Amino acid sequence: MTTLTEAGPASTSRTWQILIERVREAGGYTTRAQAERVTRTVLSALGTHVTGDERVALARALPEEAARVIAAQIPVIRPLTAREFVESVASRLDNSTPATARWDTGTVLTVLADLLPPPVLTDVLTQLPPGYALLFGRAELTGPRPPAPRRG
Repeated sequence: MTTLTEAGPASTSRTWQILIERVREAGGYTTRAQAERVTRTVLSALGTHVTGDERVALARALPEEAARVIAAQIPVIRPLTAREFVESVASRLDNSTPATARWDTGTVLTVLADLLPPPVLTDVLTQLPPGYALLFGRAELTGPRPPAPRRG
């Protein structure tokens, strides 16, 4: 699949429109406005959790409007669990339930996962607490396990 940054000489507003249209189709949203509202909400929540070089790489891989939404957020002091993250999205969307917020969050993040260069996605997921990979439509990342404590 072509990433948004590989879309060629299209304007940044065009790549934002492509992102919104992909979210609209994937989520089954009836209007572009609804898809855009959900996308902005999920991106703003994500922007509070991705920091440092990963945040810069994520912003560079997204359309300019999406990058602005991410960059405008103040990072949280304590990262939310995946469940708390979905709850925070629910609190930002009118008439949202935990189930609809899970759908909205999963839709936007899965579309992003399909459009981001794999190294950027891996770096973002590595920075986030366990459980987020599932929101991106991916299997949970597993890293090296710490050595077992010595008995003795």
